[in-house]
Amino acid sequence: MSSSSGKVLDREEYVEQAYFFKSYNERLIDNLPAQEILASISEELLATTNLPKAIEFLKGEILLKGKVSDGMQRLPHYFTPFQTYVMARAEEDRSRFDISIALTILQKLAEYMSESPTLPGLFVYQFECLARNRLGYDAGMLAISEDPSFDDEWRDWLRRIRFHLGEHDFCDLIYYRSEHYVEERRHRTREPDYQPSYSIFFGRQEGRIAKANRGKDPLYMFSALQRQLNYPKVPRLKTKSAESILHPAVEQRLQRLEQRLQLLEAEAKDDFDLSQFYVQNNPLEPPKNIDE
Repeated sequence: MSSSSGKVLDREEYVEQAYFFKSYNERLIDNLPAQEILASISEELLATTNLPKAIEFLKGEILLKGKVSDGMQRLPHYFTPFQTYVMARAEEDRSRFDISIALTILQKLAEYMSESPTLPGLFVYQFECLARNRLGYDAGMLAISEDPSFDDEWRDWLRRIRFHLGEHDFCDLIYYRSEHYVEERRHRTREPDYQPSYSIFFGRQEGRIAKANRGKDPLYMFSALQRQLNYPKVPRLKTKSAESILHPAVEQRLQRLEQRLQLLEAEAKDDFDLSQFYVQNNPLEPPKNIDE
C-alpha cells in the first residue's frame, strides 16, 4: 500500500465515512448480515461522494473473502493504510480486538478529519489507538506513516521513531520536536537565533505538556492533550453493567427452578427438612383462639 496512491479527501467524504462506520457498527450489533448492511447503507449515502462506489466494491470482496479489510486494502486511494490496518486487526481469527471498538475508532477518526484536523492531533490519535488496544507498533507505525496527510518529513520521522519506542520515553520524542524545546534551548544557551537542524512538528503547548509528563505513562499525556488542546479522544471499551440482562419474569422463574432443584437434591440425600416450611407466628401478635 503506497502512500503515493492515497490523497486527502474532501470534507463531505469524511462526513459520509463517519456515518458509514457508525451505521455499520450499530447494525452489526443487531446481528444483521454484512452484505445486507452494506447494501442498505449504500442507498442512504450521499450519491455525490465516492463512498457508495467503494461500498459496492466492499460487498464483492466480502462475498469472495469474507472480510471488509480485504476490500479496503484494494482501495488505497480512498481508505488510508491506518483505516485498513485497524479493520484487519479486528477481523483476524481469534482476535481480542473488538470490531465494535475498531469501527468506533474509524468513525471518530473520520469525524476529526471532517472538522479542522492538525497533523499532531492526527498522529497522537492514531498512536494512542495502537497503544490502548495493543495493535503492534512496528506495523502500526508504518500504517500511520503512509497516511496521505503527512508530508515526507513527517513520514521519515514516523518510520524512524518506531525503532526507538521501547528505548526512549514517548513524551521525550514529542518534547524534542516541539517549539517549547527550541525556546528553552535558546534561553539555556543564550543563542536567540538558534535553529534546530531538523523539522519541528509540535507547538509550544504540546511541548510543555510532553515535558510535564516525562517519566510517566504516556496515557497521562494523551489525556492532558485532550483536555488542554481539544485533541480527539480514543474510544474505549465500555464496562459491562452490573444489572441483570434477563427479564424480571424470566429471572423469577429461574429462581423458582433453582429452589426446586435444591429441594430434590436434599430429598435425594435424605436431608429434607420440613421445618423450613412451617408458618412462624409473629411474636408481636397474640396467639389466635382455636375455638374462634
